[in-house]
Amino acid sequence: MALSVMSAPTIVRAEDSLDRIRRTGRLVYGSDMEGGAPYAYPDPSATDGVAGFEVELMRRLTSEIGVRAELSQGQWDELLEILKIGRVDAVINGYEWSERRAREYLATRPYYVYQLQLMVQRGSRIRRWSDLNEPRPGGGPWRIGVLASSAGDHFAAEQGGNHIQVVRFDGATDAMLAVQNGQYDATLQDMPAARFYAGRYPGLELVGPPEGRGYYVIFTRESERSLRDVLDRGIGKLIASGELRQLYDRFGIWNEAQEELSGFDGPLPIASGKSGRRGLGLLTEYAGPLLQAAFVTVVLSVGSMPIAMAIGLMVAIGRLYGPRLLNWLLTGYVEILRGTPLMLQLFVLFYLLKLSPWVAGIAGLAINYSAYEAEIYRAGLQAIPAGQMEAALALGMSKRLALRRVILPQAVRIVIPPVTNDFIALFKDTSVCSVITLVELTKQYKILALSTGGTIEFALAAAVLYLMMSVPLSWFSRWSEARLANASVKGGSPE
Repeated sequence: MALSVMSAPTIVRAEDSLDRIRRTGRLVYGSDMEGGAPYAYPDPSATDGVAGFEVELMRRLTSEIGVRAELSQGQWDELLEILKIGRVDAVINGYEWSERRAREYLATRPYYVYQLQLMVQRGSRIRRWSDLNEPRPGGGPWRIGVLASSAGDHFAAEQGGNHIQVVRFDGATDAMLAVQNGQYDATLQDMPAARFYAGRYPGLELVGPPEGRGYYVIFTRESERSLRDVLDRGIGKLIASGELRQLYDRFGIWNEAQEELSGFDGPLPIASGKSGRRGLGLLTEYAGPLLQAAFVTVVLSVGSMPIAMAIGLMVAIGRLYGPRLLNWLLTGYVEILRGTPLMLQLFVLFYLLKLSPWVAGIAGLAINYSAYEAEIYRAGLQAIPAGQMEAALALGMSKRLALRRVILPQAVRIVIPPVTNDFIALFKDTSVCSVITLVELTKQYKILALSTGGTIEFALAAAVLYLMMSVPLSWFSRWSEARLANASVKGGSPE
């Protein structure tokens, strides 16, 4: 008997996501709570501190499986990539069904029929989407804020015509705030978000009939069909029982468009055929936007670094040679800038001071980096022996003349390598400027990767472009270090 059991073939079934979810008792889903109402947003009064109609929906769906739902925070335009690498089991965050997404991920049946709503500043002459087909008073295009890579983004880009400039934001509420501030003309938002935030932005109003139409679905990995099917059946039960309508009524997002939900008996069909270009063909098709984004990165870097160096030098001189009060003030300047995030500084310049994106971007990078340049220059100035200043003063030079003729030339040569390294770092930090609507190289990579599925292709292209921009600076840094080292050995200075 024992021998027969040992000799019998053993069948081992790999554990899929649904098995693991049932074993661990939790389903982890990806969502973005940043400006995420009414989908998912922080709520101290909720049991787990999270509220939203999608949060409630996931709780009800997971209760059918006998497990609990756990939200994992992620940036909206990166959630599907997080799903792909296995960090979450599903993604639900107002993600629209599209054939491209459905080819790479499994999608449930629709749980919401979305439409797009135009929001404008109160008193605006824009009363409906068709008004944007007319020339803008004062010239230039109408500037329409959208959530990057959302349905509103695609609709505005395709239907906008020659009179519209699409401005992409990382968050829906950022676009609403900018329109309320008068920085942009309008914003196109999904209906649930527009209705929820209408009262929270009193300077905005909803105008015109809804535009566009599509479906929100839950995405799982392509290999997790059993999990997708369980979620799909759960949505069907909630629709049939009327619970889904009760949930949407509670959040004020039910409308007649939702009647269509009962007509689905499973996932949406996918048309047969190829999913589009890949490899070099895909990069060739989108070479223009990538190069344009790289140009934005170069302009931000080249425009901000000289200003940062000039401010940093003045701050360093003021701290070392200025009066004590000035020293205290400049020390506070350096510590505040080094102690607060660049993103926060950009938000202050763009949303509070209402500077234009280019001015805010260049000024923000320059001011932030000036604090670091000040410390580099201060170290360079302190590296010059004190006797040189004393000798210059003994020869009858004023302190200002001694600084300009004797101390600064030597200090500047010393700090060339670290300043060059900071310049290289600045090229990468320009990516933060995407929060104030500047589409630089990293942001363009994310937009193209999400809209086309060419994640690897565009990641490699962005990496190559960054290297082309930063490697020459690395060469210059090494060359300058070697040159300074040779001059030091010879006891002189570089010619």
